[in-house]
Amino acid sequence: MSAATERPAAAFPRAVLSRALAIPLVAALVAVLPATVATQPGPGPHDAAYWLQLATCAYAGTRLAAMVLTPHRRLIQGAFWLFCYIAMGIAPLAQTVLDSTPTPVVGPRSDTVLASALVLAGIVAFDVGALLARHRPPLRSRMYDRHRPAAIVHPRRLYVLCVLALAGSGLLVAKLGGPGVFFSNRQEISESIEGAAGAASAEAASQAGSAFLRGFGTVPALLALLFLTRWLVVSRAARRRPLVPVLWLAMLALNVVVNNPVSNPRYWFLTVLFSLLFTAFPRSPVMYRAALATGVAVALVVFPFADRFRYEEGTDRPQQSTGSILEPLTMKDYDQTGMLANTVTFVDSGEGHSYGRNLTGTALFFVPRSMWTGKPHDPGTRVGEWMGMPYPNLSSPLWAELWLDFGPLGMALGFAAVGYGAARADRRYARRTAQEAAAGPPGRESPRDRAGPGSVAAVAVPLIAGYSFILLRGSLLQGMGRVAIAVLCLALVTTFRQSREGRSSGR
Repeated sequence: MSAATERPAAAFPRAVLSRALAIPLVAALVAVLPATVATQPGPGPHDAAYWLQLATCAYAGTRLAAMVLTPHRRLIQGAFWLFCYIAMGIAPLAQTVLDSTPTPVVGPRSDTVLASALVLAGIVAFDVGALLARHRPPLRSRMYDRHRPAAIVHPRRLYVLCVLALAGSGLLVAKLGGPGVFFSNRQEISESIEGAAGAASAEAASQAGSAFLRGFGTVPALLALLFLTRWLVVSRAARRRPLVPVLWLAMLALNVVVNNPVSNPRYWFLTVLFSLLFTAFPRSPVMYRAALATGVAVALVVFPFADRFRYEEGTDRPQQSTGSILEPLTMKDYDQTGMLANTVTFVDSGEGHSYGRNLTGTALFFVPRSMWTGKPHDPGTRVGEWMGMPYPNLSSPLWAELWLDFGPLGMALGFAAVGYGAARADRRYARRTAQEAAAGPPGRESPRDRAGPGSVAAVAVPLIAGYSFILLRGSLLQGMGRVAIAVLCLALVTTFRQSREGRSSGR
């Protein structure tokens, strides 16, 4: 009886907090902010694209508010709705109102209308996939999980990952000429990386070499920090051992150098920030809600002004000034809907759909072009070159990639699959972190006193949630290098059985 009566009492403050936040939060995301943007003075037409973008804002805002208010932490889904609300909803609506786009839209207005409809169809399909995963038969899931060993982190392999991170980041720092380069602008560090990768090599080889050098120098350091953070969170024994906190401090210092926001792409720093936050506070509803709610303000205010760290003085790309408070939303960070419209025009111009060829090239990114002469470039580059842009390295959102390969039906099915996978991963993360939190009562000897670094999912899911901003923005091909290195690092530290060292690591 006492346990039954205590549970509602413990849950009551969360319910009160949700009710207190629900009305202003939903009103702000669904009505106030979109209406403020939509009613700003501007020469843009109030056509079908305008109303479709308003519908996207309302739908994505409602789902984002639901992610913030739910007592369950749905990291990947929350990141998806945050991206859709800002990059695919509010930003293109502002661009329509001001009739100003970050990247020229070369096709007729009907292609922008179709692109806006595809965005809305994709997010609805994502929701359908997530709903299907939520209503998966629970009995089958329990029987399946009962016979499947959990993926956990092997302590000794984690030490190997730390050594690998030190070697990779040390090589990157040495190649670029010291830590000071990492606190300069992005143009300087990009030129240094390209030079370190081999100035005499061909352009494609140089790009591949620089991507590998940067990925090997940043990804292992981030993952080592995340796993050590998780270990310190779940194990009191790890906090008593000098080696683990010392390694954590070393990895933190390493990440300050190689993964700082000055010299790295802003979307990559979001990956670092989100993954570290959700790894350190896996069960905190306050941190989860604050991350999603403040993410809207960060995307609207911080991102545009952070553009000054990209290039040296006098080398910035020219921007058209509109004199409106919405002008930051017409900057290059938010060209996704425009590039989707350009992709539609690109397909209609005679190129046609590629029926999986682009995704095949993405999956086989490691195959050199000398062996595969017809290997496709990423869609953003292809469309940019077709448009005659001086900077053809443009974004290619997931909507554009799936549309280019499979058309509208394939795009919808693809987003349904993404939503299904995101919901399953979020549920796995919630279950694993809850199991580790309930490993034993505090204040006496318990499994937590002898725990190893814990579940792989407790780190992998926050990392995926953070990196989803990059994958959704595109292109997939450009993001695959770091994905492959992260997969190799995860495979290195993963084991499916509790070793003797894992059982006795805290003794």
